[in-house]
Amino acid sequence: MAITPDEKDWTWVLERPCPECGFEAGSVTPATAASSLPSLLARWRSVLRRPEVAERPSEERWSSLEYGCHVRDVFEVFNQRLSLMLEEDNPLFDNWDQDQTALDRDYARQDPAEVTVELLAAGSEIADGFAAVRPEQWQRRGQRSNGSAFTVQTLSGYFLHDIVHHLHDVDG
Repeated sequence: MAITPDEKDWTWVLERPCPECGFEAGSVTPATAASSLPSLLARWRSVLRRPEVAERPSEERWSSLEYGCHVRDVFEVFNQRLSLMLEEDNPLFDNWDQDQTALDRDYARQDPAEVTVELLAAGSEIADGFAAVRPEQWQRRGQRSNGSAFTVQTLSGYFLHDIVHHLHDVDG
């Protein structure tokens, strides 16, 4: 059963702490995003090893496996966006329909062991990407098709909030 799509614009988390998970994205830099990821990846590994990983807590909420698949894909999408921002001047990001991706990739039926391997690899790759960003590159810009503009620094906070928030969603 499909989940109702989340159509909120979450960019507000760059201006104030998230009332759900408590994360303060506005204080994140590429360096802190990179250094935070190893412990977050360990927590995701633990979540994906749970016996009930594929069970939805309710019809309206993804399972931990589905959230893990989403986070794996977040790593890949944001790694692409980070690379674009470092290589091009003010790139326009391709649209990403995360809900359609969940359906197309059939998140609910993926193998948790394979998802774990892919999530850890993609998470390590983006951690390396953020670690390689030099401070003089933090203000490089990019934007989504809806007009939301990011710098490399704000992208790092927006990205890291997503990872932390979804750990909160799965009690990880």
